[in-house]
Amino acid sequence: MSTVVDKNARHGSSLQQARLPGWAPYALVVASVAVGAGAGAALGMGNPFQIGLLAALIFIIASYALGAVVEGSRQAKNRLATSLVWVCFLLAVIPLLSLLWETIDRGRTVLDGYFLAHSMEGVQTILPGGGAYHAIIGTLEQVGLAALIAVPIGLLTAIYLVEYGRGRLAKSVTFFVDVMTGIPSIVAGLFILSFWIIILGFSYSGFAGAMALAILMMPIVVRSTEEMLKLVPDELREASLALGVPKWRTILKVVLPTAIGGITTGVMLAVARIAGESAPIVLLVFGATGINNNPFEGAQSSLPYYIYEQWQLGNEASFNRAWAAALVLIAFVMILNLVARGIARWKAPKSGR
Repeated sequence: MSTVVDKNARHGSSLQQARLPGWAPYALVVASVAVGAGAGAALGMGNPFQIGLLAALIFIIASYALGAVVEGSRQAKNRLATSLVWVCFLLAVIPLLSLLWETIDRGRTVLDGYFLAHSMEGVQTILPGGGAYHAIIGTLEQVGLAALIAVPIGLLTAIYLVEYGRGRLAKSVTFFVDVMTGIPSIVAGLFILSFWIIILGFSYSGFAGAMALAILMMPIVVRSTEEMLKLVPDELREASLALGVPKWRTILKVVLPTAIGGITTGVMLAVARIAGESAPIVLLVFGATGINNNPFEGAQSSLPYYIYEQWQLGNEASFNRAWAAALVLIAFVMILNLVARGIARWKAPKSGR
């Protein structure tokens, strides 16, 4: 026994594999950027994106090579995978941050209280001035009406598919939901245009645009709600049913409160999806320079349509208004997501003591 212990003691140091220090990845990042910048300058690369890709490639190769020399092939493969994940993450985040920074930098030049409180009524488009108040009102009303139409239908459809759906009807509903998920927005707009305006004879209005937006929103609500309801443990349903609670009341009092966080998030994602749609609005809402608070009668504007309209004018003042409206639209979507997270946290089931 003592011989085995002495042998392990003699070879204990060989069982401990060498590891790179914790600061090594950060040093590699700095070195890769420096080498990439130097190589890019030598190769005549003037685009920062090209230099960044070169630095990322150098970082990946250096991480694997250094890991293989110091830590062995197994840890080197792990560092290679980690490096690839981080590089892909940066490739996804950097364009988003660049877009956000560009929008903030250009939009803040005219974004003020006057811009948010005035419309384009009587404003010469080639001159500074005017605002997006009429477009903000139109967006809020159209998205709100679309949510009032799509959320109850989508929620009830998802409940049917998860809790009651069996047989051919459920399969048919699932199939059509999948088909609707891939419908282009212009097709939804053309459908409402042909049915609501041409066949039934109603006029262009914000409500017509809201119906097209509801078509786009519905499958997202159905799919997200369906997945959240499937995550509710069956034990909760069985416990409620075992106490003699009817199935409808079990769904209302047990299943939905448990999944309300995910359902709310899905609804907010669907709202964010339709808030930036412009094709159905161009076809059905028709655009307006003045304020129209009635979505059921007369032309309206919206933020996506306002951005498209101002950018199409092609002058410096309209470009600034377009960037400011884009910043307002981004802020609107971000506020919706923050509200969704707050509601989800508020309505989430409370943990035990």
